[in-house]
Amino acid sequence: MQFGYSDVCLAHETGERHPETADRLRAIKRSLSHKHHVKYRDPPPATTDEARAVHDDDYVTELREFCEDGGGNWDRDTVASEGTWDAALQSAGLAAWAAREALDGASGRETPFSLGRPPGHHAVAEEAMGFCFFNNAAVAAQTLIDDGSADSVAIFDWDVHHGNGTQDIFYESDAVFYGSIHEEGIYPGSGDVTETGTDAGEGSTLNAPLPAGAGDADFLHVVDEALDPALADFGPDLLIVSAGFDAHEHDPISRHRVTTEGYALLTDRLREIADDSDAALAFVLEGGYGLDTLSDGVAMVHETFDGREPIPCEEEPQESTVELTDELRGELGIE
Repeated sequence: MQFGYSDVCLAHETGERHPETADRLRAIKRSLSHKHHVKYRDPPPATTDEARAVHDDDYVTELREFCEDGGGNWDRDTVASEGTWDAALQSAGLAAWAAREALDGASGRETPFSLGRPPGHHAVAEEAMGFCFFNNAAVAAQTLIDDGSADSVAIFDWDVHHGNGTQDIFYESDAVFYGSIHEEGIYPGSGDVTETGTDAGEGSTLNAPLPAGAGDADFLHVVDEALDPALADFGPDLLIVSAGFDAHEHDPISRHRVTTEGYALLTDRLREIADDSDAALAFVLEGGYGLDTLSDGVAMVHETFDGREPIPCEEEPQESTVELTDELRGELGIE
């Protein structure tokens, strides 16, 4: 794969005890240093106008001034430093680079994956939250739509937390499909199965809130039985994966049980779905707070595109997952 990366993202300082640290990127790079066919790209940051395409003007101005004044606690969980402004724009720019590379034909071993931080999927139009300042995947999608490179974009989020920001930004849009598998009942508390979009965006949001303990078979069942047919109906030009790795069975803040092999299986299925939809495919880093599980997960995505065959999952999904998926199909009108 080719990875978007910039040292600028290391300048976002969150403090010694914060789980979202620059060590996340360092751990990923160490893991990838032992892999074949790894390429790094250092694209330019997003512009403030590109950030404003999905975020309110007042919020963008407030964030810049907050960082210029040295930063601090934006809220209880979300910490900024003087370097956060540049890092946030760079992280959004990396995501836009990945999306554009994919639309320009990069695939197979050239499939793009943006390794940016801070992450983005909790950032709503008017507010930072959940470690996120600019919504990287949203900036990427809107940038490519605005410049005419894509008419429609799908974003699939496999982070253990619901991407409330991405959903909110595009909830009334028929140009962007948002799908998420996440843990039920945890931060930020959104992402119910009945949240399917409004107005022009009705039916363009898919949420699968799985209970604690959900694993590979559960994720794959939702992807096969709900996401695949939904994307076949939507027909995106581009599929962006908001790739958080905190649903891993050994992540310190997750109660889901996705294995490292499970990420290989998910990657393989999404590659097939993108191919079937004739959609470009790009990956954007979100969460993941165990350094080993995070770096192993990213490396597994890379290895899958480098030719490694995933080991099939022999487990069956939980009955609750089957029932939820049936409900989700009904909400979206999937026959």
